Amino acid sequence: MSAPGSVLVVGASAAGLATAESLRRKGYQGALTVLGDEPHLPYDRPPLSKQVLSGAWRPEQTQLRGRDVLDALDAEFVLGDPAVALDAATRAVTTASGWTRRADAVVLATGIRPRPFPGAEDLRGVHVLRTLEDAVALRGELAAAASVVVVGDGVLGSEIAATARGLGGAVTLVGPQAAPMANQLGRQVAELLGRTHAEHGVRLLLGAAVDGLTEHQGRVHGVRLDTGEVLTADVVVVAIGSVPVTDWLEESGLVLDNGVVCDSRCRASAEGIYAVGDVARWHHEGLGAMVRLENRTNATEQAGAVAANILGEDRPYTPIPYFWTDQFNARIQVHGTLAADADVEIVEGSENDRRFVALYRKGGRPTGVLGWNMPKQTRLHRQALVDAADRSLTLQR
Repeated sequence: MSAPGSVLVVGASAAGLATAESLRRKGYQGALTVLGDEPHLPYDRPPLSKQVLSGAWRPEQTQLRGRDVLDALDAEFVLGDPAVALDAATRAVTTASGWTRRADAVVLATGIRPRPFPGAEDLRGVHVLRTLEDAVALRGELAAAASVVVVGDGVLGSEIAATARGLGGAVTLVGPQAAPMANQLGRQVAELLGRTHAEHGVRLLLGAAVDGLTEHQGRVHGVRLDTGEVLTADVVVVAIGSVPVTDWLEESGLVLDNGVVCDSRCRASAEGIYAVGDVARWHHEGLGAMVRLENRTNATEQAGAVAANILGEDRPYTPIPYFWTDQFNARIQVHGTLAADADVEIVEGSENDRRFVALYRKGGRPTGVLGWNMPKQTRLHRQALVDAADRSLTLQR
């Protein structure tokens, strides 16, 4: 298979930039275009809920590469112009401004958008967090807020609650789970995370459903629970999940189902079209399942696999999933998958010391490793997952 004469990457965030960089690093010399809906040069999103929101970083510090490095890619960056249509048969992308470009290979890296709270989109004081503008706007309001309610107890909601509490206001975290990030960490570690939040002054109202928001003169005034209780709030942050940005692809002819559906090579359902990052839902041969991962590490690793397959390597993408989160004095790192019914064993350190590594097993087989303030030891225990994955792929062959 010869290299395509031109590649168009739709999406100029981490996954899109990493795809362009991987192509050049692997020797691709053809025409390369990166199209982005935001006006900014590519920037990193994980710091938005931590360093930018806390004020430790200036917004420009999130930029992934300097202008000189981007220029050296010899790529055309078309920014601030969102894609609105794709003709999959001709691989032609059209933007909101009417700009149209056809390419021999198209990489979809449009990511996700936050799920808004129904009916609250125009209510002042209600925020979501996805973009640099979102972080700057929320930071400005948190500085003066006496009371903050975070709706959503997953990774993002928990991080925002921790950062907001660090700024000194009264913070309440509301969500349906029994403990913060229970779906991502399992009950045992999530309960420890909940205790950590409580020790730092976050009020936890978990296992609770939000019935609506109250307002006064167009500004949010509180959060109403299904019990009838109303939580006073100067600022409400909504972190109730996200949706893949695929609405612009609905007439494209591609198969869409919780993302762009791809095979194990991250190829979409039309010739010459690939997907990468948060928007890609692909067949993971090692897990034997369709997978879509929303994390920074996957954006980079999957970009390398997509670039390789565009250039003819024809290899499946079978990562060991990984994500991390920093909250208060805890750095939590997770490799693999942590099933709710997994057997959990502390293999190094102790929960009491808030420094430990936990191994998750299901049916006797290692499926995940979690580290709490033990990064080096966590990486070492990851090898058990690599060995298990290798055995699984060998048996499948």
